[in-house]
Amino acid sequence: MEPAQLHNIPTHLIAGPLGAGKTTLLQHLLHQRPGNERWAILINEFGQLGLDAALLETETQDGISLAEIPGGCLCCVNGLPFQVGLQRLLRRSRPQRLLIETSGLGHPAVLQDQLGQAPWGGVLALQPLIMVLDAAAMAQNQALPDSQQAALPLAGCLLLNKSAQLSMQARQQLARRLPKVTQYWTEQAVIDWQQLPGSQVVVDPLPTANSSPPEQPSIGVLWRSRDDIHSQQQEQEGIYSFSWRLHPQQSLDLSQLQQWLQLTPWIRAKALVHVTEGWYSLNALPGDDLSWNSVPAGKEQRIELIHNQPQDQQRLTSALRQTLVTG
Repeated sequence: MEPAQLHNIPTHLIAGPLGAGKTTLLQHLLHQRPGNERWAILINEFGQLGLDAALLETETQDGISLAEIPGGCLCCVNGLPFQVGLQRLLRRSRPQRLLIETSGLGHPAVLQDQLGQAPWGGVLALQPLIMVLDAAAMAQNQALPDSQQAALPLAGCLLLNKSAQLSMQARQQLARRLPKVTQYWTEQAVIDWQQLPGSQVVVDPLPTANSSPPEQPSIGVLWRSRDDIHSQQQEQEGIYSFSWRLHPQQSLDLSQLQQWLQLTPWIRAKALVHVTEGWYSLNALPGDDLSWNSVPAGKEQRIELIHNQPQDQQRLTSALRQTLVTG
C-alpha cells in the first residue's frame, strides 16, 4: 500500500473481553452497511484458525472485504503480520470505512495509540473506541482483563451486552462503576449502526479501482486423504487455544461431536463443521445451550476450543476422530 493513495479512512476499533459479543455486533453491522459505502473488516483472534472471519464470510456481500490476523495479540501493530495484513486489506479493497475487531486478549489502548502513528497516520482516521462488555458477568463482579480495563477510559461508547435479565438496580450499580460515556444496554449486541460514534462521519468518494496486480491466493492445507485432521495449539497469558482443521468433504456425527465438546471445560467453543445434516456453525460460552446454526458450505471445517488450563491435544484429537462418519 502506498499511503498517499488512501486518505483519512474512518476506522472503528471494536474491543472487549472474550465472549462479550464483538463478532455478533459485527454481524449486525454488516447488515446495516450503507449501500454507498465500501467496508473492510480486519479481525484478530487468539487462536490460529481465524474462525470468526470464516463465520462472518456467511454474512458478507458485495462492498465488504474481510481479512484476518489469527494466532496472537493485535496490539503488536508494529509487527510484520499486522503491517502486512492491514496493507494487503487496504490495497485489495480500497475501502471507504475500516472496522477492526481485536482479540479479547489484545491491548486495545496500545492499538488505538499505534494506529495514529506512522505509517497509518493520515491514512486512517481513528474514531472513538467501541467497547463491548458482558454486562451480566460484570454485574456478578467478574473482573475485566487488565488490558481491557486499561482501555475503558478511551471508550467513546460502551455496549453493555447480555443485559436482558438485569434489574434496573443492577444496571444502575454497574453503570456507576463505569466511565461516564454513552452506554447502550443490549442483548445479542443488537444496535443501530447510526448510534455508534463515528458512524455519521462522511466518507470520501469511492476510490478508483485498484490497478495493482491481484494477490496470489494463500496456500491452503494439504489434504492427503479425507480423514486427515490438522491440529494446532498455542498459549498466551495463561489462556490455551486448541484448533483443528478437517476436510470439507468429511462428515461428522453431530451427537458424537456434542459429546466430544463435553470432554473438557472450555471457556469458548467455535466451530464451522460439515455434519450429516449439512453445514453448521457454533459460537458458545460455558453454560450456553449448544445452538448450531445452518450456514452455507465452507472451504474446510474448523473447530477451536479455548481453555484456561492446559489440555492433552493428542487425546482430544483422537476423540475427535471418533466423531467422523465412516464409509
